[in-house]
Amino acid sequence: MSNLDFKLIRPLDYKERVIELLSQLNPTKEIEKISTLLESMSQIPNYKCFGLFAHNELIGISSGWTTFRIYCGKQLELDNVIIDAKIQSKGYGKYFIDAIKQWSLKTEYESISLNTYVQNSRSHKFYFNQGFKVLGFHFEQNL
Repeated sequence: MSNLDFKLIRPLDYKERVIELLSQLNPTKEIEKISTLLESMSQIPNYKCFGLFAHNELIGISSGWTTFRIYCGKQLELDNVIIDAKIQSKGYGKYFIDAIKQWSLKTEYESISLNTYVQNSRSHKFYFNQGFKVLGFHFEQNL
């Protein structure tokens, strides 16, 4: 996969494509709402955005949030991990997660975490295959 390039990106520099990818992961969310949330997220100091490029085309993204937790130390919490649906199951996701892990190690993180939708069983299998473990339940209440 020598044609791939992993890097930190400013998501607003690729706004249209990033929104397109986020829409694949969140198909019921309005584009305008995704756009507004992306702009807000981009302003938060502990927010990172990773991009995966193939032949200079953005094919995958992941948000990342730096947190510090008693049970695991400095943690990169991944969010909105997506490889373009048109090219999934070709090894890009594994490459992307491996690159994020390497970046995290170099940046002195002690762990990586993520949430995935309960109904997204394909992602569960993928993350188990990448060495992730289920540690608990994520609870949420909309206000």
